[in-house]
Amino acid sequence: MRHSSGEQALDPVGYDAELRRHHEVLRRAWGVGLHDHVLDIGCGTGRTTRDAARTARAGGALGVDVSAPAIERARELARADGLGNVAFEQGDAQRHRFPEERFDLVTSRFGTMFFADPGAAFANVRRALRPDGRLVMMVWQSAERNEWEVAIREALAGSDAPPPAAEGPDPFSLGDPPAVTRILDDAGFADIAFTDVQEPVYYGPGVAAALGWVRGFTSTRVALERLDSAAAARAVERLRETFHAHLSGDGVRFDSRAWIVTARRPG
Repeated sequence: MRHSSGEQALDPVGYDAELRRHHEVLRRAWGVGLHDHVLDIGCGTGRTTRDAARTARAGGALGVDVSAPAIERARELARADGLGNVAFEQGDAQRHRFPEERFDLVTSRFGTMFFADPGAAFANVRRALRPDGRLVMMVWQSAERNEWEVAIREALAGSDAPPPAAEGPDPFSLGDPPAVTRILDDAGFADIAFTDVQEPVYYGPGVAAALGWVRGFTSTRVALERLDSAAAARAVERLRETFHAHLSGDGVRFDSRAWIVTARRPG
């Protein structure tokens, strides 16, 4: 899934449905308390933020995302849910001026891999945490460990072209535990740990839905644009065949591997 937290998140069903099982794993890892204040990085349309706010009933949750349309949609959904302890702000968490030592928990569901300067970003996030506050984020493991990435890339390439190069931010940039440990340690975090998550991504109830969803990915669109019309048609057909091969009674699913990364601001 080569799209950032805001991209495609404007579909309040598709993106959350794709990551439904990942979302439940992340929720179990939060440990949100009744009085906690939670910061959600790369919140998209705010599913994770709203869920955190429901648990932190005597506290609250703030969602931040670079996408203005996603933030507006998040606000609409929070109003519809009647949540009074949740807020959303547009901004880049790398530079956003958060109140210092405000939050008990900083979380993110696949929203922290896209920082231009991860060291500066996590230092900024650490300053927003209270002493002993926690970071709990979900990130993709390396590309080769994610079946959805490998299958889509190979289907797009076929014999028409070499595998397409990644476009834009790298969704696998935080997939290497030693590198991430160095980044977080340099940013001032302690007790850094990684938990392996193996859950499928969901691309829709059938092949047509999966094809429509994946053709919206930036990497898919760019790869198809690089081909002439005949080669692009062959690539789309290969995608269709790939989705057929992954279709079951539970829809089109691909294996995936992620990390839950936890850390703490030292007290």
